[in-house]
Order: sequence, then C-alpha cells, then structure tokens
Amino acid sequence: MARLLADTTPLRNVYFRRLWIANIVTVIGAQLTVVAVPAQIYQITGSSAYVGLTGIFGLVPLVIFGLWGGALADVFDRRVILIITTVGLILCSAAFWLQSALGVGNVWLLLGLFSAQQAFFAVNQPTRTAVLPRLLPLTELPAANSLNMTVMQAGAIAGPLAGGALIPVLGYSLLYLVDTVCLFATLWAVIALPRLRPDRDPDQPRPVAGLRSVIDGFVYLRHHKVLMASFLVDLIAMIFGMPRALFPQMAHENFGGPEGGGIAFALLFAAIPLGAVLGGVFSGWVVRVQRQGLAVIVCILIWGLSIVVAGGALFFASGTAIPMLPVVLVALMVGGAADMASAAFRQTMLQAAATDEVRGRLQGVFIVVVAGGPRIADVAHGAAAATAGTAVATAGGGIGVIVLTVVAALAIPAFVRYRAGERA
Repeated sequence: MARLLADTTPLRNVYFRRLWIANIVTVIGAQLTVVAVPAQIYQITGSSAYVGLTGIFGLVPLVIFGLWGGALADVFDRRVILIITTVGLILCSAAFWLQSALGVGNVWLLLGLFSAQQAFFAVNQPTRTAVLPRLLPLTELPAANSLNMTVMQAGAIAGPLAGGALIPVLGYSLLYLVDTVCLFATLWAVIALPRLRPDRDPDQPRPVAGLRSVIDGFVYLRHHKVLMASFLVDLIAMIFGMPRALFPQMAHENFGGPEGGGIAFALLFAAIPLGAVLGGVFSGWVVRVQRQGLAVIVCILIWGLSIVVAGGALFFASGTAIPMLPVVLVALMVGGAADMASAAFRQTMLQAAATDEVRGRLQGVFIVVVAGGPRIADVAHGAAAATAGTAVATAGGGIGVIVLTVVAALAIPAFVRYRAGERA
C-alpha cells in the first residue's frame, strides 16, 4: 500500500514543503474567487454572454504574459519574480474585495481586474514551476508534480462547492477578502526561498526578456522533438477529448436534470478533478517509471478510451432501464486519473529534459497549451454537439484522441523511447 500511495519524499525539502503547504491555503481562496467573479458578473448583468467574456478577458493575458513571463524567468532572479507577481495577485484580490464592499457594480471593472489577475498568474505560474529542478533532485520531480497537481485538483472540487454554498450566506466581498488573506501564505513561502538566478554560460551575453527571447524559446523547442511531442499529444488529448462544454446539455437531455444546474450537472463537472485527486493520492508508482514518454502515450490512450466509454453510455442514457450516469461518471474519473499522471510525466520531462536557461520559457508555453487546449475543445465540442448530439461528439472525440495519439507515437518514436533524466 505504501508503494501505491503518493510519494511524499519532496516534502522533506523545506523550500518545497513551504510552497506546497502555502499552495493548499492559497488554492482554497483562489477557487472562491473563480466562483465569485462569474457569479457577480451574472448578478450585475443578468446575461450569460457577459459571463462568457471572462474566457476572452482571461485567455488573452494568459497567452501573452504566459510566454513573456517564461522569458522573464530565464533572465531575472526567479525568487524576485515570484515575490512581485504574488504581491500583484494580492493587490488584485484586494481590489475585487474593495469594489464589492463599495457596491460599485461595474462589469467592465470586474473584467479588467480579472484580466490583470490572469496576467500576474501567467507570469507567476511558469516561474514557480521552473524553480522546482533547482530545489529538488531530478528523481523527485515526478512525485513533486503529482503532489502539486493533487492539491490543484482538490481545490477545483472543494472551492466551487464551498463558494457556491457561501455566496448566498456571506456575499462576494467576504469571499474576495478570504482569497486576499490566503495569498499571504504564498508570499511568506516565496520570500523564504533562496536566490534563484537562471544558470547560463558566463561567456554568453545576458539575454533580454523581449520578443526575441520568446522566439528563441520556440526555436529551441522546434529542435527538440521530445519536448515538441509532449505539447502535441497534450493538445490532441484536450482538444479532441475534453467534453466539459457539453456537461450542461448532458445533464439536461441525457439525465433529465433541469436546464440550469442540478445534481447531474454538478457530478459531471466534479468527476474529472475527483479522478485526478484519486490518481494523485495513489501516485506512488509514477516515481518508478523510467519510460516516461511511453507512459504519457499510455495515459492519453486511457484518457481517450474513457471518453469513448462515456460517450457510448450517453447513447443508452435515455433508452435503457440501467442507469448510465454512474457509468459516465466512473469513465470520467478514470480519465481524470490518467490525465493527472500524464500531466505529471509531461511536466517532469519539461523540467528535466530542458536546460535551466530555457525552462521558464518552456513552462510559459506549457501554461498556454494547458489553458488553450480545453478552450478550443469547448468551441469544437459545442459545435459538434449542436449538429450531432452529445453522444456522437463525446465518443467521436475520444476516438480521435486514440487514433491521433497512435499516429503521433509512430511519427515521433524518440518520444516513446524517452527515459527519465535524459536531455531531449
């Protein structure tokens, strides 16, 4: 059993332990804000169209500052960047609290604050991930990434549930205030870090964190097939296999829930992160895997197969006496566990296979891919379901994941052969 449970060896490192514990506190507050912002926008406007604008106002700064933030992390002391961006996040959360407490009620102010918050997050996140190989041995990176992702996914379940229940009782301003206070835990953890200047050749001129630096990161990536393949297979998995945009329609049409919300709706949204949390709890095996490229392929194939099973169950959801909702939920949970393992391996490969001087920029690309893939999936699945229905869109997407992943594995055999700790 001990070999199955998550490996907690990285927590022996005082710096990682502080960051991880602070992340537990911070993710709770962050998820409260994730729920509060769209809820407040809808309360002000009464329009889902305005709520949908959070996708645009969030994605654009995430892409721009994610790439630029990675370039900054390859030039300046990463500890300093983490301190500045954490202070920025605290100020954004405090501004959310202030506008709510004063009853401003301006939707454009809310969207502007949301964009600023996402910009600080986009610089903070790749920097935070790029420091792990400087704090931990390479052999402990899979366990460390699993521990981090488990916390994030647990927050994705608990935060929205708590936020949804607390908004009617406590109001928006108190939730924003909780987020603001929680962020001080992360500020304490990053201030306690040692200096973390990027390693670079002293004979080379100091790089500049501009467009040229971002382009150089993509050039580096283009010449490293293993790293390119890690992004490619993730895009395949998310674009073709992430059916979250269909959950409201599934809950209503396939499982008889109300048009707005309901138990089936909540369970569908919780299934994938719940599976990821369980996968993280029982992630002790990931540290013993050497063929990490092959492991990613297998995990994504399991993800695709689970989506096919979920889509297949939808075909029978309203035409059989056997309840299909549990089948769909279990399939999504299995997929969530597989996706968590895949993400842990891919993150580890980026951290270990790349040199320290480009880790920040590659983590910036990672953030863009992770954020952009599911948003593209939302559009594609929504369009497919509008013409073919949820069952065809879901199952067809899962089949697409399986076929295209096999094609990618055959086309880039170096990725399948990749072993832990190798330079890509």
